[in-house]
Amino acid sequence: MLVVNLVLFHPERDKSMQDAVMTQQEQAQWLRFATYASVSVALILISLKLWGYWQTQSMAILASLIDSLLDASASVANLLAVRFALAPADASHRFGHGKEEAIAGLGQGVLIIGSAVFLVFESVGRLLEPRPLQAFETGLGVMLFTLVLTGLLVLFQSWVIARTQSAAIRADSLHYRTDLLTNLAVVGALLLSQLGWLGVDPVFALSVAAYTVYAAWQIIGDSADELLDRELPEEQRQQVLAAVSQHVEVRGVHDMRTRRSGRVDFVELHIELDDHLPLTEAHTISDEVEALITAAMPNADVIIHQDPVGVVEDQLDDKIAEAERADGGTQQ
Repeated sequence: MLVVNLVLFHPERDKSMQDAVMTQQEQAQWLRFATYASVSVALILISLKLWGYWQTQSMAILASLIDSLLDASASVANLLAVRFALAPADASHRFGHGKEEAIAGLGQGVLIIGSAVFLVFESVGRLLEPRPLQAFETGLGVMLFTLVLTGLLVLFQSWVIARTQSAAIRADSLHYRTDLLTNLAVVGALLLSQLGWLGVDPVFALSVAAYTVYAAWQIIGDSADELLDRELPEEQRQQVLAAVSQHVEVRGVHDMRTRRSGRVDFVELHIELDDHLPLTEAHTISDEVEALITAAMPNADVIIHQDPVGVVEDQLDDKIAEAERADGGTQQ
């Protein structure tokens, strides 16, 4: 993460920056663990379901197998995306590679919708031509083991997401949350088919497909927001302003812009200082303001511009408001 360099040495801030770096290193390690776990579980599930289908000739297990194949391809893509996203900034990508995660999330959202469409077709076909399931004990054992293994992976991914806010891991976790519902539907179909209720299987699958499309659309929306540099939530913007206001030398703030790229929150703003303040003193104040912001948001990359309070200039918020009025207020 690139931040404004300090001219003066601040022991407390130096320690806080080291703590933030350590936190990022730990996040990177857990992101790698999560992607390796996802790929490993996907391969195990494919093997289990392939064996289960070969034993039972169950179309429901076959549908779950094909869904797992999609999950495996998405997990491998996610593994590569996280690897690139964690790469440090270089001469060609000075803002880093964080948006690789959003690209992966966007692609996975499309794949999830594709799997939902497949479930719809399979469900309609099963409704039109009901078929009894075979080898109940074998199929039930495979699907119960699948549920346990998938549930453990989802719990681990949730733990990682809570600490890293990774869009790619969140999208990957959605695959497996959907799998939990799909596998529950298969288990329910296996159980109810023993009682002669053959139509329950496709009804469960259609319900899963509806949930999948809804959840995938949320993932696509979040990834698109990051790729299009949507502002951080208003709560975080107010957090930045509150941090800046703690410095007694700052007379005002304007032209604040924020965005997220992977695990880094980028913050740009102008602070207003006394007109005749020496440059070195203005620079020191900027460093102190940056320290206040990064204390509140450890993963922030902050850029600060100093303006004399007496200088009147066109401000970004005024330009945005004027553009929205001209556009009829349709921009989001």
